[in-house]
Amino acid sequence: MTTPDLHKFWQQTLSDWQASGLSGAAYCKQKSLVYHRFVYWRQKLTGSEEPIKPVKTRSGFTRVAPIPDTGAGLAVSLPGGVSITGLHAGNIELLGMVLRQL
Repeated sequence: MTTPDLHKFWQQTLSDWQASGLSGAAYCKQKSLVYHRFVYWRQKLTGSEEPIKPVKTRSGFTRVAPIPDTGAGLAVSLPGGVSITGLHAGNIELLGMVLRQL
């Protein structure tokens, strides 16, 4: 492709990308484009970069709240409505094995 052809191709590609509502990376993946070329032409033609979105990371901790002692042992409630009940000193290792699988 000649340079004018490349300009036209990338101008149209960037217009299509903006209309798609996708991130640059997602659009390139969907259209089988090389992302670093996409970024190069976006900067060259528009003079701007796609805003960087913060990545949410998990801390590895969870909220623990005491419940009244019912004598039924420990109960663990996980996100999504999963609950593990009836845990006690004799089977606490089972909880560790289950949580490592999640």
